[in-house]
Amino acid sequence: MEMRIKMKIAIIVPMAEEAEFYRNHFHSEKKEMFGSTEFEHFSVNGNDVYLGLSGIGKVQAAMNLASLLSNVDIDVIFMTGSAGALAKDVHQEDLVLPNAFSYYDAHNTAAGDYVEGQIPQQPAKFALDSPEHAAFAEYLKKQNVAFREGLVVTGDSFIASNEQKEEIKKNFPDALCAEMEGAAFAQVAHAFKKPLVAVRAISDNGDGSASEDFDVFVKKVGAKAAKLICDYLEKMN
Repeated sequence: MEMRIKMKIAIIVPMAEEAEFYRNHFHSEKKEMFGSTEFEHFSVNGNDVYLGLSGIGKVQAAMNLASLLSNVDIDVIFMTGSAGALAKDVHQEDLVLPNAFSYYDAHNTAAGDYVEGQIPQQPAKFALDSPEHAAFAEYLKKQNVAFREGLVVTGDSFIASNEQKEEIKKNFPDALCAEMEGAAFAQVAHAFKKPLVAVRAISDNGDGSASEDFDVFVKKVGAKAAKLICDYLEKMN
């Protein structure tokens, strides 16, 4: 009989509100500090799961994911959280499965042969094209969960005006939504050669109504994304 290999799985989210569903769903066995972040440790379906808060923004995201990956040989990283819509046909509560990340606030075309969104000496986009990403997309389809797959852009600003939104769309016409951590997670995962599966649920329209919508929707859409990951982890072979 073939023995199943125990996997080490990271779940990382920016905000405590977004971690709440995981905490209620799984029962923590122990807590460990990696860098400046406390990770809760669970056993789910025979696998080791590490849940941690990254904090908000690119530096927090990169620092705290790198701290975990420097200490634990993680097999796959799941990132969930919220985002602001950019595309006209992406709406509140929609699910987005990013297949690539770029930085909307990286403008380095004058520094050499670079494109908008590219950090010098890094890939033009951080593609999420691993077998793990494909398996999760297939799972969503089999569960008849509606989702959009495409480019998501990251920067250190909360997008809350049409002017900000249009500026991003000018440089990234194909971007589905904007958020504050994903490309940093993807850059760290790329450096550590670890697969990243990201799910963003739309909390606001990235316009003048964003600040009032965000507080209302972030818990709701965070739980929506988290429930899918929990269900998936409990069924993983």
